[in-house]
Amino acid sequence: MEFLSLLSPMFFLLVTFGALVGIVFGAIPGMTATMAVAVCLPMTYGLDLNEGLALLLGLYVGGISGGLVPAILLNIPGTPSSITTTFDGYPMTQKGEGERALKVGIAASLFGGLFSAVVLFLFAPTLADFAIKFSYVEKFLIILFALTVIASLSQHLLLGLFSGALGIWFSLIGTYDISVGGNGEYRLFPEFLAPYLESGFALLPVLIGMFGVGTILQDAEKGIREENAKAVRLGRGAPFSFSVFRGQIANLIRSSSIGTFVGMLPGVGGSAASVLSYTQAKNFSKSPEKLGKGAPEGVIASEAANNGLTGGALIPLMSLGIPGDSTTAVLIGAFTLQGLQLGPLFIGEHLDTWNVMMTGLVFANFVMFFIMFFAIRYIAKVVTVPKYLLYPGILMMCVVGAYAINYGVMFDVWTLLIFGLFAYLGQKVGLEVAPFIIGFILGPQAEVYFVKTLESFGNLTVFFTKSPIAVFLWVLIALSIGFSVYSAVRKAQGERREAAE
Repeated sequence: MEFLSLLSPMFFLLVTFGALVGIVFGAIPGMTATMAVAVCLPMTYGLDLNEGLALLLGLYVGGISGGLVPAILLNIPGTPSSITTTFDGYPMTQKGEGERALKVGIAASLFGGLFSAVVLFLFAPTLADFAIKFSYVEKFLIILFALTVIASLSQHLLLGLFSGALGIWFSLIGTYDISVGGNGEYRLFPEFLAPYLESGFALLPVLIGMFGVGTILQDAEKGIREENAKAVRLGRGAPFSFSVFRGQIANLIRSSSIGTFVGMLPGVGGSAASVLSYTQAKNFSKSPEKLGKGAPEGVIASEAANNGLTGGALIPLMSLGIPGDSTTAVLIGAFTLQGLQLGPLFIGEHLDTWNVMMTGLVFANFVMFFIMFFAIRYIAKVVTVPKYLLYPGILMMCVVGAYAINYGVMFDVWTLLIFGLFAYLGQKVGLEVAPFIIGFILGPQAEVYFVKTLESFGNLTVFFTKSPIAVFLWVLIALSIGFSVYSAVRKAQGERREAAE
């Protein structure tokens, strides 16, 4: 219980502050939890690891939860994972039950977040203990599997694969390090850039640029949506009561389980979790015809899965060093700033930090609930704040943060702007940011494991014959690719049928 000495009043204050800021970010359409964590990441530079994690976990939970506010009140998903919340939340608002719908979603979010935290606490150390036994072969195959899962669940298989491969390519820019079997020479860039790219592109400016500046540029192009200026009416319909959850326990557990499981799959994202849980809620519902017309059951399914994602996405991050989604990819930056490497050994070697994280995650969920449940009438007004007042300050924070991360390197600011513009233009031609970022993060590790395997065994056949675990991973990779091909074929057939009709 030594970790209790690390839980200072400042720790809980930072969790609370992070949750509040995250809720505001999530409540403003277009400003996601990922953007909140990316923009505030430089603030952890002056904090120790535990306090930095407190702030970021609060931002993570608050940002995911805040997306239900515009989804229910304006029919605009605040975050991608709030898409299905609009299906029943907005019809409830139209019936004068906006406040009731919000409180139903908030309570479901609390259950989903706590459920996933319990699964994380029980499962991540077990997976880490198992992963310690992995050789370079198994570690490389796990990364390969993660990349195939990302690609298979992208909107377009080939573009998802290309985005991930492009991220790996960018991650390999820099000196070919001798410690990983290289020759110490420059690669993938001209020599006149050597003073800037000797160590490659810094991770944190890339993350902040793609999720911060890139999002701002996209919204600037669209302009300020008129819906944001609508008056917020919570309504005076049926009051909220916890009796609404009577008969919904199975729905809560099922949806939270789906959200947690989907969160464990690298790069899948909350939108897939909420859509899947909503579909299952409709399949198991006693009155499926009511869903989509203002049924609290639909809001419960969507928001329980939405917050179930938080703990689920941390499982592969903490046990394998593989981010479960784009937000946890940004969380890697906090550990990078402290000089720590995530992976199978992390929990065992930093048990106090692990316990502090779990405490922060649970506390963040309770803080989110109390702030949103009792102050929802005030939080709801956030959706009317014009973005032209917010974005200049956010852009300034991005630039200052990128400049300060590596003790005042101006090239990091250029990296921020280059990758922000790259994300903005890339998405116009179909580039998918999540596969790119996860490829960028995992690329150097994949290279190390691949090269070390060849140094140890001298041939490629070892990747297929090393162990039963390697064979099992190849089966998973084949299933992942097979599923993606099957989905692409079905989608093409559906589009042809629609065209024919």
